[in-house]
Amino acid sequence: MTVALVGVLIQLAVTVAGTSTVTTETFPLPVRLWHFVGYFTIQSNLVVIATVLPLVRDPGHDGPIWRVLRLASLVMITVTGLVHWFLLRPLSTLTGGEAVGDVLVHVAAPALTVLGWLAFGPRPRITAPTVARSMVWPVAWLVCTLVAGGLTGWYPYPFLDVSARGAAPVALTCGAIAVLLAGLSTACWRLDRVLSVPRATIAP
Repeated sequence: MTVALVGVLIQLAVTVAGTSTVTTETFPLPVRLWHFVGYFTIQSNLVVIATVLPLVRDPGHDGPIWRVLRLASLVMITVTGLVHWFLLRPLSTLTGGEAVGDVLVHVAAPALTVLGWLAFGPRPRITAPTVARSMVWPVAWLVCTLVAGGLTGWYPYPFLDVSARGAAPVALTCGAIAVLLAGLSTACWRLDRVLSVPRATIAP
């Protein structure tokens, strides 16, 4: 949680200062902040922070909404790490504090979140309805991003840029991301059961 929080704050500071090297376009501060919260990376790190914080206070924390957000955060941060490593990292030429923030939110936070869940759970916490509901946030993000990009011309990631890549390639990319999300959610469900205490039962 701390790693994700520090990484987000560094990225926010770079955004406010307008010194990011990710884009050469200059936007007013309100637009830069709007773009900032529109990044899947930022959202996934924020959801991780929001769902881990209750565990700091109570390691056995539970609740129907928390379960959905917990699984969503786990899957979203994993996708963040995978997409960054395989699609965005080769394009990265960051330096200084921006590079540090980039590593924290794209590499360290995903790795630590997954390892933390595997080691400490808590479990069992995942059911079939939880898997289905956890897909709502990332899929809604994809839809909203494409709609907003079509209206404004700004896309947070090059692989979603319809104007540059065309509708068909972007649609295939979105389909692949959706399949990845569903696969990861299902895998977490299976692992949750395997790693649970044998006599434990999963609440509906």
